[in-house]
Amino acid sequence: MLLLPLLLEATLLRLASSSHHPFYNGFYYNRIMNDKDKGQEKVFYFNGAKLVVETSKDPIYSSNGANVTLPCHYYYEPDMEAKRKIRIKWSKLRDDYTKEQDVLVAIGKTYVAFGDFQGRAHLHQAGRREASLVVSDVRLKDDGKYRCEVIDGLEDESDVVDLRLQGIVFPYQPPHGQYRLNFHEAERACQEQGAILATFSQLFQAWSEGLDWCNAGWLADGTVQYPIHLPRKPCGGLHLAPGIRSYGPRHRHLHRFDAFCFSSALKGEVFYLDHPAGMTLEEAKQSCQDAGAEIAQVGQLYSAWKFLGLDRCDAGWLADGSVRYPIAKPRANCGPAEPGVRSFGFPSKGRFGVFCYKER
Repeated sequence: MLLLPLLLEATLLRLASSSHHPFYNGFYYNRIMNDKDKGQEKVFYFNGAKLVVETSKDPIYSSNGANVTLPCHYYYEPDMEAKRKIRIKWSKLRDDYTKEQDVLVAIGKTYVAFGDFQGRAHLHQAGRREASLVVSDVRLKDDGKYRCEVIDGLEDESDVVDLRLQGIVFPYQPPHGQYRLNFHEAERACQEQGAILATFSQLFQAWSEGLDWCNAGWLADGTVQYPIHLPRKPCGGLHLAPGIRSYGPRHRHLHRFDAFCFSSALKGEVFYLDHPAGMTLEEAKQSCQDAGAEIAQVGQLYSAWKFLGLDRCDAGWLADGSVRYPIAKPRANCGPAEPGVRSFGFPSKGRFGVFCYKER
């Protein structure tokens, strides 16, 4: 607290006197230094201009495997030229706007990318005062909020832009039944199916598009929730309005639920193989390999149904041992009246076709 009176006194003395510096009609900050500077006073001058940083107010949409540019520009009010090299910093944020990880830091044309953004992130500075971030080979976990921060000396301003992957949320249960996954097992289960745990924003978007599911599942933030369109007694009761039901944060090791997974567009194609006598799971895996492909994961089947309109009224094996089939155009003898991916569960025996996946 003693520093504030000293700062005020030093400022007033300097304004009243022209013996050291002429009057400057801008901003400046006085700092009293001690032993290293022998008690001498240092003055840091601002230019009197306001630094403004702007990103897109609308979300930027992309998909898995694509390249995307997150726009960011800065300027001064009133206009002026920067007196020093500008430092630019990009960070990925959590839903509550706290920092999740550093993405990139740049000074001039020199930059360093961090973590799994190394080799995938760089600045796009084609225009004057542009600080846009380019991310190549977009991954599922890149979805989220990003902060563009511009630092000019002691001035530091930022803005936030949303990167949203076009994708699909699907509920997932393991072969051994309902409510068997703790948080970490749910993360692995989604990853094994070509997906990741969904965020609340992704689940909310899926609910707004019609997802109605009465089993609670883990989300990426460690909360447990489920989406309901048609209120009913076993799903929170008839008295509650439609919406996302929440159990809140749960213990990540002890509590067990299902999972809500998120998958995006594919880099390849999903196709169906059949055999007159059907196939066991092992025979199905071999058939895909013989076709230069691999047996499809659950997330890949959902993505092919959502984005490529895959429609097949024949049940087929998937990599997790489940048997499912995708219906884009509902019709007689192909399940309910709504489009969706139908499931026969995890049959311990039986002979079916198979859905295979092949990279383009």
